Amino acid sequence: MFIHIQNVETYAPEALGPRDILLAGNRLAHLGPLSLGGLPNLETIDGRGLLAFPGFIDGHVHILGGGGEGGFASRTPELMLTDVIRGGVTTLVGCLGTDAITRSLVSLLAKARGLEEEGISTWIFSGSYGIPAVTLTEGIESDLLLIDKILGVGEVAISDHRSSQPTHDALCRLVAEARRGGMLSGKAGLVNFHLGDGPRGLGPLRRILEETEIPATQMLPTHINRNPTLLAEGAAYARTGGLIDLTTSAPPPQAGSKQIPASQALKMLLADGVPPDRITMTSDGQGSLPEYDSEGRFSGMGVGKVQSLFEAFRDAVRNEGIPLETALLPFTANPARILKLRGKGLLETGRDADLILVDRESLELHTVIAKGRILMSQGELKARGTFEGASTVTKRVSA
Repeated sequence: MFIHIQNVETYAPEALGPRDILLAGNRLAHLGPLSLGGLPNLETIDGRGLLAFPGFIDGHVHILGGGGEGGFASRTPELMLTDVIRGGVTTLVGCLGTDAITRSLVSLLAKARGLEEEGISTWIFSGSYGIPAVTLTEGIESDLLLIDKILGVGEVAISDHRSSQPTHDALCRLVAEARRGGMLSGKAGLVNFHLGDGPRGLGPLRRILEETEIPATQMLPTHINRNPTLLAEGAAYARTGGLIDLTTSAPPPQAGSKQIPASQALKMLLADGVPPDRITMTSDGQGSLPEYDSEGRFSGMGVGKVQSLFEAFRDAVRNEGIPLETALLPFTANPARILKLRGKGLLETGRDADLILVDRESLELHTVIAKGRILMSQGELKARGTFEGASTVTKRVSA
């Protein structure tokens, strides 16, 4: 199938001006002036009044659901395809969280493959909150070498009462194993670290950088906007070469959270001299947003949403005044580079046919195209997950 997007203001993510875009199958075949006629299976989209961006990459999603900190009834539900589409996301990375017992890596891998069959690109992390890391094979290195969809380890919890309280040596071994596995497999070998509210903050990661030869590019701490103190520490960490990730899902206001909205945090980091290429944003979609009282007792639960990723981008541009080219980086080019997702994150000839179209004035999501297939058009869903919608279920049962 061919898709021709005519005369659309294009950001790759750098501003390219008005362009024609031709998608051929699952590849971006042409970017520039174009006159077509007679192509079979050609769909044309009028790009006037629209902006074209690379499809968003969400590098931290609990696709199986998360939670469980408040007992079995607090386990959050699995991710559905329509949640992904509404977030403008065409690529995601699934991970486990606190619970690696009732939710397994086998199930995580199966869910990722299912979402891929439904229309998006997926990868996963080995491991979970605890150390030693849970794996599918005999270890982290062989997971990276033998399992195509595994590109790193995460989310490993530090500075949090829910972590396994890992020692410095255990953390060093974990990151070193991920690095070796990444080198041998040609993957990122990244370790995604969950940061809690604990006073140690980024201290464990800084110590790794100070006492070993491991480069900062092997570690991506997330939830950096959890509170003002951690954000300030994250800014200093990133200015000296570290990578940091902001979380776009936020606990409900009544939870008493000190989390800074991701769009505001991005503006603060840029104003504080953090290079824009060291920042990513992820949704923590389907992850639990637990609430605790002053004595650390569980008191309630929210659920992260993938859709918050696009909302954070829109807020960064509309509310914080961040230029489009800069605001797009944490959602597109940066995660593609950091996670070594070849073909993703840029609008270039030969890249994957993943892009979104956005209304120029309102910045509302208009069209989502993943792997050359239209999943949303003019704000209307054109694809749903296998078991989403009564009509879909009825058709499959009667087939």
